[in-house]
Amino acid sequence: MRLSLTRNRLLTAMAATLVFAAQGALAEDHETQEAWRIFVADHTQPVVRAIDFSDGTELGRYDLKGYAALTASASGQTVFAAQSDHDVVHVIKTGIEFSDHGEHRDLGVSDVALLPATFEGKRPVHVVPHDDHAILFYDRDGKADIVDEEALLEGKAEVRTVDATKPHHGVAVTSGRYVLVSVPDTEIETKPDELPPRVGLRVVDEKGQQIGDIAKCTDLHGEATSARLVAFGCKEGVLVARPGGIDGPKLEMLPYPADFPKAYTGTLLGGKAMQFFLGNYGEDKIVLIDPDNAQPFRLIELPTRRVDFLLDPATPRNAYILTEDGDLHVLDVVEGELVRRGKVTEPYSKDGHWRDPRPRLAVADGQIAITDPRHSLVRVVDAETLKETRTIAVEGQPFSIVAVGGSGASH
Repeated sequence: MRLSLTRNRLLTAMAATLVFAAQGALAEDHETQEAWRIFVADHTQPVVRAIDFSDGTELGRYDLKGYAALTASASGQTVFAAQSDHDVVHVIKTGIEFSDHGEHRDLGVSDVALLPATFEGKRPVHVVPHDDHAILFYDRDGKADIVDEEALLEGKAEVRTVDATKPHHGVAVTSGRYVLVSVPDTEIETKPDELPPRVGLRVVDEKGQQIGDIAKCTDLHGEATSARLVAFGCKEGVLVARPGGIDGPKLEMLPYPADFPKAYTGTLLGGKAMQFFLGNYGEDKIVLIDPDNAQPFRLIELPTRRVDFLLDPATPRNAYILTEDGDLHVLDVVEGELVRRGKVTEPYSKDGHWRDPRPRLAVADGQIAITDPRHSLVRVVDAETLKETRTIAVEGQPFSIVAVGGSGASH
């Protein structure tokens, strides 16, 4: 079975890129500049560092209240630092801003800064970037805040709060003027220190009113957006929300094939230049998902358990998977095959606590940045050769990492 991520679809996406490049070449002559920055949170210390990716210079060091999980906004202008153990989310201005001018885009570069607005709620875990906003979900409050990014950059906080019925380890995602919200089991009794399981997904409108029935999605976990579709991992399969008409998004369950081994998807990534999803399937397999294919799933087995994985936004057919043996694998999402591998770190076992310090991945300027908390390094690996080209020393135990940047015209 071959995904309908066919060569024709990929060539169409690449052709559009080439046309854009040709238009840029014919445009008014502008000086081109490039800037990439990485943001690295320590595994145990309450600190986030902003680093110039080109030379490893530290641009800023921000002391927070606790360990932070980092999420870059869709525009790359902000990074959200969610401190789930300290009930707060801080926001860092990246100093990278793109503006589209049709035949070219401008790149503005300014200083990094910790923004004044903070967001407080009980146990913020999931931060979902989407268009010009981000959605913060607070597990122990049973609510989500939709935060406007432009207001943040102006020093203000504009928030729309969505009720998630009761505390649970959940998520909320916008779909046009609607919001997709996880649903907890409201009938089960839980201990004071426990949260109820997730049983489904519901759609709410701008007034917070539920539209239609709750869609079943046992143990809902993981979400991603690709094109206009949103996908969620469930025990039964992958639940896909498609934009609808006046009745809101349409929810469709894609059940796992009967011949798949027993496992399920709990982490999802969404393609940008092509419509597809990449998810885990248990700990030692990954799955490519094309919702428009009659056979939407393609299973890929890994040699050992997955530590981290991500998609390359600039090279649409590449995905990178780091396994616990220290190998980095390149997945061709069009062919559905692992095509290259290289040793990038020493082994990091998945045994032990789920939040033990292990490497994390980011993509910057055609290179892969890999945190190596055991050696206080960010290792920089060439995406083509999978060879280490340099290292960036980072004090402590560098853990969560995001990269923002690119090239653009400078006037």
